[in-house]
Amino acid sequence: MQSDIPAILRTLRRHHTETMLERFSDNNPFMVLVSTVLSARTKDVTTIPIAERLFEKYKTPEDFLRIPTKRLEKMIYGIGFYHEKAKRLQALSRALLEKHRGRVPQQLEALLELPGVGRKTANCVLVYAFRKPAIPVDVHVHRVSNRLGIVKTKKPIETEEALARVVPKRYWIELNELFVRHGQTICAPVSPFCSRCPIRKLCRRIGVKRSR
Repeated sequence: MQSDIPAILRTLRRHHTETMLERFSDNNPFMVLVSTVLSARTKDVTTIPIAERLFEKYKTPEDFLRIPTKRLEKMIYGIGFYHEKAKRLQALSRALLEKHRGRVPQQLEALLELPGVGRKTANCVLVYAFRKPAIPVDVHVHRVSNRLGIVKTKKPIETEEALARVVPKRYWIELNELFVRHGQTICAPVSPFCSRCPIRKLCRRIGVKRSR
């Protein structure tokens, strides 16, 4: 399966449409971090317009700390867990100002020390804010990687480690965006659209009861 990885990514690249984090990757690193936090457990179609309105006025940790928490909650209403995310964004802003002079660190270990930042968020920041090789693993990357037979894992951290062993490092940056979009549009959690999957011939899934 390792030898199929370049072909899989090449094919997905031809069918790829822009993901939310790709769309926001030209923003400053703090805005990329905010986008990643907002997107957790929320569809892109919901997150994008809310984030765009937010970023019209607020672009730095200082900006976010000037927003009353209740107002910030209202501004991101509609996004999953918006109460918790509003508090997390302000805690992140405070930590960045106190420990990093308002700048988002470029090291995985330093990112993981920020409040509420896990490996997926940290790796997304490395990839989309700094273009550093990393493998962010969300539900889509975990599902697609296992269905294709690239890895055989049960937890995202296991998937990240397994992918790092078998995927050449030159593909790490684009792997997340390609697998995320494929997981959102074709390789759905239930009843995937196998009949119109561009990489069907390279897929080693077995035991699927239903496909469309």
